[in-house]
Amino acid sequence: MTNFRNQLYINGEWRNSSSGKVFDITNPADESILTQCASADVEDAALALEAAADAASVWRNMKPRERSEILRKAFELMTARLSDFAELITLENGKAGTDAMGEATYAAEFFRWFAEEAVRAEGMLGMAPSSGARIMVHHKPAGIAYLITPWNYPAAMGTRKIAPALAAGCTVIIKPASETPLTLLALADLLAEAGVPKGVVNILPTQQPREISDVIMNDPRVRVISFTGSTGVGRNLLKQAANTILKPAMELGGNAPLIVAHDADIDVAVTGAMLAKMRNLGEACTAANRFYVHESVAEEFTRKYTLAMKKLKMGNGLEADVDVGPLVNAATRDKVKDFVADAVERGAKIELGGYLPDGPGYFYPPTVLSNVQDGSKCLSDEIFGPVAVIQTFKDEAEVVRRANDTEYGLVAYVFTQDMKRGLQLCESLEFGMVGLNRGLVSDPAAPFGGVKQSGLGREGGHEGLLEFMEAQYISTVW
Repeated sequence: MTNFRNQLYINGEWRNSSSGKVFDITNPADESILTQCASADVEDAALALEAAADAASVWRNMKPRERSEILRKAFELMTARLSDFAELITLENGKAGTDAMGEATYAAEFFRWFAEEAVRAEGMLGMAPSSGARIMVHHKPAGIAYLITPWNYPAAMGTRKIAPALAAGCTVIIKPASETPLTLLALADLLAEAGVPKGVVNILPTQQPREISDVIMNDPRVRVISFTGSTGVGRNLLKQAANTILKPAMELGGNAPLIVAHDADIDVAVTGAMLAKMRNLGEACTAANRFYVHESVAEEFTRKYTLAMKKLKMGNGLEADVDVGPLVNAATRDKVKDFVADAVERGAKIELGGYLPDGPGYFYPPTVLSNVQDGSKCLSDEIFGPVAVIQTFKDEAEVVRRANDTEYGLVAYVFTQDMKRGLQLCESLEFGMVGLNRGLVSDPAAPFGGVKQSGLGREGGHEGLLEFMEAQYISTVW
């Protein structure tokens, strides 16, 4: 693939930045330059705001079924082009082909799910018990939505925000991550072909994110800020959102524990742990970050899990038999390397991997560390790479305390053959989502999101639609 959409997309038109500035998009497998992308400035942000505002009345007044059919068409078009999107994801993000195809398929599903949800923004009619007045509640589009997407899922994090916003009747301005804007830009043509009117979707790749956000978030016509990324950036955006009381939807950092109880089916636990850790090469806020394995099964689990990791082949994600591609950039790779070095210095044992390979590309091999000591940096911060860190525990009260001992609360994983024990463990964990005997929780039909410092609001499910709507209550008598 050599022809990339690499301009700004404003009011249904492709255009260069007003300043003429561009930035490089790098292939993380070989560090070559894929293309140069236009970098939006504040003037471009102002143009996108006008386009979104001008299109707002047309889009919000469109019948829900009409919006639904457009989203359904987007699903069909994307499904027909999954291999193209998967290749683009691999080129700019680095993930292996199977992971990239999985993301493209997952991304398309958000269009289908919210095509169905677009006609389900149901309200209620009731009678006030004390006054006898009628209570009527319905949901209205909130207004222009500002969407900020991360680099780790360049397609899926875009559709997970775009689809519910459009289903709700909102127009949008999107700022993709500067590492991976090409995939999201490729969606623009698809949406236009599906029937999305000009100005409803505007895409602003940029290397001036703070300046762009200042212009957009301080405009009173913008009513929703939806962000996926680090907790630190999320805190700053929440402070900025307070200036105009923007409705926030924040999916922030994670530090997921994975608990293997003494009665777990070890083979099931290993399979689940591989998925929870190695999906997207560990570059996911849902990635299992801390493995807590009961001491009675720790040796068997570690041995089997290490063997499973050893079978993975590392290389360019475009090659058919590759399981593990490069990390997205040098900074991410070096952070992973430093986590491993710190853990080993504190006494961790390297069961597999743990070295920086030669040659170009931002590669780091599948790595397993056992005997990881408390205080290791990898236990308190997201690793965001293919490194599994294993600790042991003796009793459930202890492991619950350790699992909850984090400012994050996005997702946890539990493996046990006793359903009662499993549900009790799930309910005692301070996390917005729990995978019980499975290593994958993400689903367009489910409310995705966390508690504590992992965010506000939910994406996916019916809840994801309501993030872009406001409830209006009408009181009357007849």
